[in-house]
Amino acid sequence: MTDLVAVWEVALSDGVHKIEFEHGTTSGKRVVYVDGKEEIRREWMFKLVGKETFTVGATKTKAAINIDAVSGFAYEYTLEINGKSLKQYIENRLKTTNTWILNLGGTDYRIVLEKDTMDVWCNGQKMETAGEFVEDGTETHFTVADHSCYIKAVSSGKRKEGIIHTLIVDNREIPEAVE
Repeated sequence: MTDLVAVWEVALSDGVHKIEFEHGTTSGKRVVYVDGKEEIRREWMFKLVGKETFTVGATKTKAAINIDAVSGFAYEYTLEINGKSLKQYIENRLKTTNTWILNLGGTDYRIVLEKDTMDVWCNGQKMETAGEFVEDGTETHFTVADHSCYIKAVSSGKRKEGIIHTLIVDNREIPEAVE
């Protein structure tokens, strides 16, 4: 019998990770799975509320599941990523990263730009990049499956919008994905 009470999907730079939580309210069991792999297992926890902390992904991002009593024997489970609620984390991530999904030669690729560090990730691997200043901004060059790629950064000319990042693969623009 499974005591699965919550499942979350979290998009990080190295990929989308599935977090599952089992909470046995009669046995006191707590189990955390990340991408199907058991990360934490606790048996006979007499305190049914509390927090379980663990890491997610290649960058060892800090995560925590909060267990709170709502009423009687009902519980609420909330996920925190890097000390923020999942909602706050996602909102912040939308501001600090750009993500593109593309298919090259029948293979799907998920490319993520971390705007604060200018790190580029492709399908969970941090890419070797070469930055170059050009007339209207910068270009960050890298290769995916023998395809020439670069992310062009140009000023929008508007303070509120800031810098616009565009992925170019084999001289064609790739639309940004919404995760």
